[in-house]
Amino acid sequence: MAVQRAGDTEPTHPTPPEGLKSRDRILWAASTMLGEGAGAALSVRAVAERARVSTGSLRHHFPTQRALMDAMLKVVFDLVLPEESFRDTSIAPRERLMGCLQSLLVPPQSARGAREAWLAVHERYIASEPTQAMRAEYQAMQREVTRRVEECLEALTEEGALPAGDTVRRARFLLTVVNGVSIEQVLPSEDARIATELDVLRTAVDLVLDGRI
Repeated sequence: MAVQRAGDTEPTHPTPPEGLKSRDRILWAASTMLGEGAGAALSVRAVAERARVSTGSLRHHFPTQRALMDAMLKVVFDLVLPEESFRDTSIAPRERLMGCLQSLLVPPQSARGAREAWLAVHERYIASEPTQAMRAEYQAMQREVTRRVEECLEALTEEGALPAGDTVRRARFLLTVVNGVSIEQVLPSEDARIATELDVLRTAVDLVLDGRI
C-alpha cells in the first residue's frame, strides 16, 4: 500500500465554473479533458465525475458518446471559427475563405505553439494504436471541421461568389492543404514560413473560387 508522505498532494482537476447548468457543466468538463493529453479518456464516468453530475444526468442530455462529442466540439469551434463569420458580406469572399482556413492553423508567428499542437496530436492519436474511443474522438473533430468549411463554401455559393460544384470535394481539398501547411509549420525550413503559408493558402482558395476545384 502506498503511503502518502507529509507534503504530498493528490492530483487536482479543475472544477466547473459556478452557475452552470448540468448540460453546460458536462460540455465544459469534456472540453477541458480533451486538452489534457492522451491519458484523458472521455469516458461517460470520467466526464460525469469532472462535471460533478451523475452518469444518468449525462446520458439524459447526451444519449450517445457521439452526441456528446459533437455538441462539445461545436462549442469549441464556435470560439475558433464562428459560423456567423461565413456570412459577413462586408468581408470579401476570398478573405472570408482565407480566414476560415487560417483559423484552423496555429498562428504562423508561434512556431513553438505549432510544434506543441502537433506533438499533442501525435501523442494522442499516432504514437500508439488509438483505442476505439480515441478514433471516435478524432473522427468527431474531423466531422465538425469539415462541416464548418462546407458551410463557408455553401454560403459563398449562395451569394454567387463561388460557382456551384461539389462542396464535399472542395472541402476535402482545402482541408488537405491545411493539413499540409500545419506540418510545414513545424519542420525546419530556410523559407520565410509566414509568406509561404499565406501563398499556399491563397493558391488553394483561388483554385476553388475560380471553379477549378
